[in-house]
Order: sequence, then C-alpha cells, then structure tokens
Amino acid sequence: MIQETIVTTQNSTGETHIAPMGIHVAGDEFVILPFKPSITLDNILANKSAIINYTDDVRIFAGSLTGHLDWPLKKAKKVKGYFLENSLAHCEVELTHVEDDPVRPKLFCRAIQRVTHAPFAGFNRAQFSVLEAAILLSRITRLSPAKIHTELEYLHIGFNKTAGPHEREAWGWVTKAIEQKLRELQAQ
Repeated sequence: MIQETIVTTQNSTGETHIAPMGIHVAGDEFVILPFKPSITLDNILANKSAIINYTDDVRIFAGSLTGHLDWPLKKAKKVKGYFLENSLAHCEVELTHVEDDPVRPKLFCRAIQRVTHAPFAGFNRAQFSVLEAAILLSRITRLSPAKIHTELEYLHIGFNKTAGPHEREAWGWVTKAIEQKLRELQAQ
C-alpha cells in the first residue's frame, strides 16, 4: 500500500527538510523511494532515520513543491529530527537497509515510535484534487502539457464543489507553479 505523506529529515547542520512522498507501507516496514538526486535521500543516508508525517492539511503538500516551507515543527523523541506540529500523527523510522538504484533507490525503514496527535476526520474531494495536482507538478517534465491540462480540468470539478480556504490557497500555489513551469519548458 502507498500512503501520501510528508517526510521530514535533518541535514548535518540541523536544518529540517520537508518533502511530500508516497511511502510504501507493510506493517512496521516502510519503503521510501526518493529520486536521485534528493535532499531526502542524502539526509536519510547520513542520519539513518526519517519522520513520516500524516496530515490532512494539503497546503503542506503544495507548499513543499512551491516554496511555502515555513511550517511549525516539534522535536522527535526517538530519532534525530522534527515532525510537523500540526500533523495528525507521525512515525519515527530508522533505516535498516538500502537497495541502490541509479534512479530511485529503495530505503527500507522500520517504525520505532508512532504517535497520534489528533483524529482523522476524512478527506474531501478538494484535498484529493490538490494532492493529485501536486503530483502533476512534481512530474511536470515527464508529462505532456496536454495531459497536465486535461488532468487539471478534471480535478477542478471536484475541487470546486468541496474546497475550503486551505484547499483554495494550496490549489492556487500549485496551479500557478504548474503554469509557470509549463511556460519555462515551452520557452526552452
């Protein structure tokens, strides 16, 4: 199973890196698959740990890809690093082994601390739309502009019916970044 999460890691100078990632989960084993090059990959290999954050605030997913990175953090208990203060839950994991790959290595981790902070009230369609739009942004160089626009048009239907202020803010960040990146790619 793949869960859409926010992974927080720490570099050697103590800076926290926040990255949206689909994490493969099987019981207490987690597989993190960052593309090379990646700050997340470098940080996990250096510290042998990461924190997987579960949140329903899609602004964090959108913000991680669009330069809105100022999210409150709290210190983790069992691993080096910080978790998102407004996460619903977080899981502190340690690296057990790596299957290297020239494009996307597999980082196998095991849970050593799980904490629930607040109940999950469910997602609305706008939150799903923002997550999918953020994924489109992260893969913009791999998809055609026509495919991206078709997907955004479809996602906008559910978004318009259910979005609240947080979703509207996140959607604005992502769609503005997509349009800017498409213009840049077209100019090349």
